[in-house]
Amino acid sequence: MIGIKAIGSFVAPQRVSNQARREAAGKDEAFIRDKIGFESLARRAPGQETSDMCVSAFEALAATPGFDPARVDCLVVCTQNPDAHGLPHTAAVVHGKLKLGHGVACFDISLGCSGYVYGLAVVSAFMAANGLRNGLLFTADPYSKILDPLDWDTELLFGDAATVTWLGEDPVYACRPGMFGSDGSLGHSIRVAEPGGRLAMLGSNVFKFSMTAVPAQIEAYLARERIEPADIDEYLLHQGSRFIVDNLSRRLGLPEGKAPFEAAQTGNTVSSSLPLLLEKRLARPPARLLLSGFGVGLSWATMVIEAQHPKASTFQARNPQ
Repeated sequence: MIGIKAIGSFVAPQRVSNQARREAAGKDEAFIRDKIGFESLARRAPGQETSDMCVSAFEALAATPGFDPARVDCLVVCTQNPDAHGLPHTAAVVHGKLKLGHGVACFDISLGCSGYVYGLAVVSAFMAANGLRNGLLFTADPYSKILDPLDWDTELLFGDAATVTWLGEDPVYACRPGMFGSDGSLGHSIRVAEPGGRLAMLGSNVFKFSMTAVPAQIEAYLARERIEPADIDEYLLHQGSRFIVDNLSRRLGLPEGKAPFEAAQTGNTVSSSLPLLLEKRLARPPARLLLSGFGVGLSWATMVIEAQHPKASTFQARNPQ
């Protein structure tokens, strides 16, 4: 059985304070703290590429007992902000920088905030179908590459981070089948309109979608899997903003604390937001977690993962979070 064995992460060490910029943005302290929830945002260093962030996450993972880079046979990068113009694919660039062997399957997945759940499903199935045993799923979407610094609707939201999940046999978490959804008719709600352009977002569309399609899918998923909502230890929801997480939790009727918001000092890290939440829980893994990613596309995905062992180890790159 292929599942989640360990996670390594890199959160860009530089921070941009949203509180310090609130007057320029026309916001007050309460809006920053209670609505968007991001007090500060992680920002990559000038010239730091998506692949460089992946390498830093890998360096954190490499400290995991039992992990052997020479045994890696699958490497996948989930990003919509690849190195250069995306040619070659970022997974190949990461492979080269890590100096891995030639018998490694490498490809990219172009997805945003739903990408981690999609990635778990795609990579674990790909590995199982082809007899692969040690896969790496990277998430890295430095939106600072495409932000308009004068567009406060996006500039106050996004932070830069990367993670890598080691997938293999004898896992800490087994993954149940996922459930997936798409609405391309609303794809213009989060987009870059032209090559070299900047990110634009229709916040009202995103919020309405988050409050309708996402809870409906979570409820349908639990019904399909015959799981009672109370039997989920924690609901790990994409950290789009504090307002979205809190309101989605209320829509689902969850008790306080069941859907944590833990991105106040990093920002919305897109496809990395779920593995960053999960990483903190691997040392003492809760028995059953629900993962829900949703955003650009519009795309959404839900999956339950179940602990196989009472203990696991997790390692982080040496950066403040």
